[in-house]
Amino acid sequence: MKQTLLIIDAQQELMEGNEHEEGVYQKDVLIHTINAVIEKALAKEIDIVFVRDVDVAEGKGPGFHIHENIHVPTSATIFNKAATNSFYGTPLLEHLTERNVEHLVIMGCKTEHCIDTAVRTATVNGFDVTLIEDGHSTCNSTVLQAEQIIAHHNKVLHGHYNVDHFSMVRKGEESVFEPLHYQHR
Repeated sequence: MKQTLLIIDAQQELMEGNEHEEGVYQKDVLIHTINAVIEKALAKEIDIVFVRDVDVAEGKGPGFHIHENIHVPTSATIFNKAATNSFYGTPLLEHLTERNVEHLVIMGCKTEHCIDTAVRTATVNGFDVTLIEDGHSTCNSTVLQAEQIIAHHNKVLHGHYNVDHFSMVRKGEESVFEPLHYQHR
């Protein structure tokens, strides 16, 4: 089965915060988990794709780049996006389709925006998804704390389906590149 590790908006300024917005919840745990899953992907020779949001740090400078503590492999593909949806206006879907990818492992920021949208869009486009439970994060909102937002999305996205394809939520320490989806069809 062809797979891709998709890491969304794991950018320096978004994760660290700036004068207008706080950094993401448990940033150090998130970075550790992202790096650990990258190592697993590399060991299995799995395609790794990063998507960066051009709205972060106005799309330039160190704040726009992938967080300095994330180990970006030289083999990784990097796409930029201008919308919440990583598939919209980017070559992501074409990239995945050309490689006959069937399963996406998704991580990154922010949970209720770009991560939620990517999981849902991926299932609509024919991919099974594993969302890494401890591999996505966000900031507090005016309504909910970041921890609540993350827990809520881990609950509602586990088992989210679009007829043939669905998402599962698993911890980064699990064998996430050994998908369990076919055990539930």
